[in-house]
Amino acid sequence: MATATATRPLSEEHAQRIYDRLRANIHRYLARKGGTLGKTAEYLLLVPDVFILLWRLATDSRVTGKDKVLLGSSIAYYIIPFDFIPEALVGPIGYLDDLVFGVYVLNKVLGNVDASVLREHWPGDTDVLESIQRVLNAADSLVSTNVLSKFKNIMK
Repeated sequence: MATATATRPLSEEHAQRIYDRLRANIHRYLARKGGTLGKTAEYLLLVPDVFILLWRLATDSRVTGKDKVLLGSSIAYYIIPFDFIPEALVGPIGYLDDLVFGVYVLNKVLGNVDASVLREHWPGDTDVLESIQRVLNAADSLVSTNVLSKFKNIMK
């Protein structure tokens, strides 16, 4: 993943390129796996949608500065090459920790941002709140308990 620097913030075009790249990588990976991933495939398909939602919320004037910091940390987690489950080592399956962290951030932001704002920015086919809840319910099966507990501690 390419990174934005402090002197060059992530632009809308750059965010869209990351979204498109994520989607293409995941679709290629799922095609190679030929349906062997079961439910995990559904969660992987949410990865680019959650990324672009995080970015759109971070650039929305209706979101508070405090929530933008949280959203920015999640965006950074998506684009930095080193995280708990690095994509460079395990392939697109490594996006699952990015997804779970992003959804934890979205769930936290929902306390201050009306759900209609999330729905307005959501590119997915399903309801954004249902998608968030599905990922939260499956989080312990998507990432290790150790990673999950670290995410929960960050959100406290």
